[in-house]
Amino acid sequence: MHSKYVIVGGGAGGLELACKLGRKLGPNKVMLVDSRLYHIWKPSLHEVAAGTLDIHAEGLSYQMLAHDNGFTYVYGALEALDAAGNTITVSPIETQSGETVLPERRIGYDSLVLAVGSTSNYFGVPGAREHTISLNATEDAERFRLTLLKLLAKAATAKQDQAGSQGIDIVIIGGGATGVELAAELREASGVYAAYGFGHLQPLQDVRITILEGAPRILAPLPERVSAAAVKLLAERGVKVSAETRVTQIEADRVTVGNGTVYPSDITVWAAGIKAPDFLAQLGLPTVKGGQLDVTGELVVKGFPNIYALGDCALCLGADGKPVPPRAQAAHQQADYLLDALLRKERGKPPSGKPYVYRDYGSLVSFGQSTSVGSLMGSLQGSNWFVEGTFARLMYTSLHLMHHQAIMGTLRTGVLALARFLIKRSTPHVKLH
Repeated sequence: MHSKYVIVGGGAGGLELACKLGRKLGPNKVMLVDSRLYHIWKPSLHEVAAGTLDIHAEGLSYQMLAHDNGFTYVYGALEALDAAGNTITVSPIETQSGETVLPERRIGYDSLVLAVGSTSNYFGVPGAREHTISLNATEDAERFRLTLLKLLAKAATAKQDQAGSQGIDIVIIGGGATGVELAAELREASGVYAAYGFGHLQPLQDVRITILEGAPRILAPLPERVSAAAVKLLAERGVKVSAETRVTQIEADRVTVGNGTVYPSDITVWAAGIKAPDFLAQLGLPTVKGGQLDVTGELVVKGFPNIYALGDCALCLGADGKPVPPRAQAAHQQADYLLDALLRKERGKPPSGKPYVYRDYGSLVSFGQSTSVGSLMGSLQGSNWFVEGTFARLMYTSLHLMHHQAIMGTLRTGVLALARFLIKRSTPHVKLH
């Protein structure tokens, strides 16, 4: 098996590149390799975890996207790289009983793009890997949702039977965008769950949510005004926030912090940091201390002129010499940059000679289905505008639609958005099974 351009990883950046390149060159020249069968926009995983978004309705089949956008899709995980021979090995696909569905495959390439995203960084905290859930993938979000449903059912039954139920404690470690958005979504969802069969529960009293953040404030990379607004919105929703709190140990039912305080926890979520997947270090490519691939300003892996990397798995320095932040907007921009670079190569044109330049358009943080908060960057150096409320929420929603537009086109995105709007009017606001 051989393809001129092979892209490994169907996240925001990798999928957008495959779709746009496929529409230009066709399935004989463009191939996408991914270990999952369907795609979901990673920033929406907190909604899947809370149950306000149905993964089976939201997920987009890679096979469908390949057919519609003109690329070839290969199901499997990257297992090995032979950079000298310009080939990769894709792992076999097996059933739970061990039956082989797809064998191991070797794929040759002319140009390879690695866009494999990131995974959780536990920083060596005892018990973090064993006793927490991280929202890295759809299966993590689904595991959280099903665990939450089970605990809600037990708590509601115990309270109905006057068995002395103490409710549910949810501890979120990390006050970045993921942790804050999950806390707000869970608070909103807990009220909806109470209306759909868990009526004996009082959400504010019986579903207790706590965010533990090691930095002096939550949303530390964003302006202080955004952080202050987030704290206020969380307080209004009954979410406790403890900043400058270093977690020292995590057990199945509790979280211990540096000053000895113990937080009881029925579900503990790890949202305190990310790193590049460990397998990248085994590929024979240059990596930096955090495990990311070391790339040039043109997103070329150093020392390997026909291998590129984008998104969270690549360390790319901005014009200020600082690493480009791991955000969806960066992956989107890098996908467009590589699209131009690969099309130039295909047409026999010389490289543009211009390095990739990250443009920060600001950040928005969702607080449920009705409001958001954030900052938008202006065209003047250092200027930004604080936004919140319905306007910010509409802008947040538009980011998701822009991603869909890039991989599905304008018409289908519009039809899909309308269909989901109508479905939400005829189904429960949360997934109940």
